[in-house]
Amino acid sequence: MAGSVAGVERAGAAGTAEGAERDGRPDRLGSGMRAGRRDESRAPWVRPLVALMVTAVFALPLYLVVVNVFKPGDDISGSPTSVPWPPTLDNLKAVMDRPDNLYWAGLLNSAEITVVSIVVLAVLSAMLGHYLCRTRSRFARLTLLVLLAGLMIPPQVILVPVVRILRLTHLMTTLSGMVAFNVGYYIPFGVFVFAGFIRSIPIELEEAAALDGAGRWRTFWTVVFPLLRPATASVLIFLGVWIWNDFLDPLIILGPVGGTTVTVGVYRALGEHQSDYGQLFGLMFLAALPVVIFYFLLQKHFVKGLTGGAVKG
Repeated sequence: MAGSVAGVERAGAAGTAEGAERDGRPDRLGSGMRAGRRDESRAPWVRPLVALMVTAVFALPLYLVVVNVFKPGDDISGSPTSVPWPPTLDNLKAVMDRPDNLYWAGLLNSAEITVVSIVVLAVLSAMLGHYLCRTRSRFARLTLLVLLAGLMIPPQVILVPVVRILRLTHLMTTLSGMVAFNVGYYIPFGVFVFAGFIRSIPIELEEAAALDGAGRWRTFWTVVFPLLRPATASVLIFLGVWIWNDFLDPLIILGPVGGTTVTVGVYRALGEHQSDYGQLFGLMFLAALPVVIFYFLLQKHFVKGLTGGAVKG
């Protein structure tokens, strides 16, 4: 008993000495954090200044478009950064009343291509992402890896073979061919977003539905897919903006015969002997307006859909 008490006393003394020695050593991590706080307190204007500079870089093009939309064409080349006074709507009226119907034809084609593409992409990506996440096999993991590798391929690299395939299938210079290209190229991104979000959904919900007699198809549409609203909104916003703003692919695939889109219409509005900058800025403003409205309608689900996959998996 006496030996045990002595051992406890020696252990306590050693612990006290070790604690004293540890207290005597400098806390490098704590001192670094305190130094960082002191630096921030000494220069509190650095972070707001950097944020203001970054905001100015992104806001300057938007400012130029907005102010020059409501400015006469002669004033744009002379003073492009000045505030329009008095403002005018002549540029917007000139774009809408063009005799070649460039804006309205491009708007109709862009809306049709974008809506059909993102709807098909959302459905196929959700179904494929659910299958790959819930199937524990080597084939499923290999398929997911191949799809993720497709995110690293730019569309310009595969444009030549795509054109050849569309010509063989008689889909070149058609809206259907443009939709098929969008679905084939952007489905890896949709699967990536949906797969990350589906991993955060408890599989017990699907097992409970299966016990109630629901098949795999009904379980997906009645249990899983309604929970994918945030991920669906993120996919629709991202792919909608990308497909709407795409320029090179519609220019090559549709060509002069298959019609034009709003982005290609901006390019075709200018010619070698034509420089109406008022109509150009008006066309750019009207081309960007639908996608901005679309973003504001779905923005409440946007961030949640992107961060939902970080919960699990």
